[in-house]
Amino acid sequence: MLNFFRSRKRASERHQIAAAIPDGERVYAVGDIHGRSDLFIALIEAIEHDNRDRGPAQTTVILLGDLVDRGPDSVNVIALAREWQKFRKVRILAGNHEEMFLKSMTNIETLRHFLRHGGRETLLSYGVDKRQYSKAPIEDVQQLMIDKVPRADIDFISRFEDMIAIGDYLFVHAGIEPGVPLADQQPARLRWIREPFLSHTEPYGMVVIHGHTITDTPTDQGNRIGIDTGAYASGQLTALVLEGEARRYITAVDDGEGNITIASEQTGH
Repeated sequence: MLNFFRSRKRASERHQIAAAIPDGERVYAVGDIHGRSDLFIALIEAIEHDNRDRGPAQTTVILLGDLVDRGPDSVNVIALAREWQKFRKVRILAGNHEEMFLKSMTNIETLRHFLRHGGRETLLSYGVDKRQYSKAPIEDVQQLMIDKVPRADIDFISRFEDMIAIGDYLFVHAGIEPGVPLADQQPARLRWIREPFLSHTEPYGMVVIHGHTITDTPTDQGNRIGIDTGAYASGQLTALVLEGEARRYITAVDDGEGNITIASEQTGH
């Protein structure tokens, strides 16, 4: 059974600035899942529970990208995301790991990089034999990938979006290039950027919601909010809930002994 509890407010809330979602809408933004299907299932249940309890709204779920790699069960994270879309408006951003995943099908050098950064776990989740993988030259690994990953999954991931704007919020995987109009932002930067985005302190005109850069807890810097809490390593998968001017967090937490609980936290807005 899911346990809901409130934790203390974060010091980073001192930096919050006003922003709002349009009246009648509710948005749940989910940070980097990275193959943790167990946490993802718990968070889906918690979001659906929360959405029912909060009453009618036009509800949108946004997955901020990096559904795959590092964690043990990327194949089922993709399956869960696709199934969720059948009854809920779920929009998905392309992360740098999805970019590597797709490019690895045709580019050996990208495949090498992909495998060093969690791609091995993704391929094993798709049924690539561990012993066969360990003995295979890189070209054979690529062919194993092509053979094991269904075309339906490739097509699904290929449709992930680059950015989403709702109300006063902009949702991207990694961040945006300061000083560059949104129409001119390069997809690769949206998926990979850290600096100068993370240290930029001036307003962007919209509050940017992003993942990609891991922090122990969600980080509200006023002009941006980062919600990648490192699910694959920390056992914490976080969602930011936006409604009107209010902001809340819902986090699925693995205690390391197979127990997953849900932490719910109201922010200063």
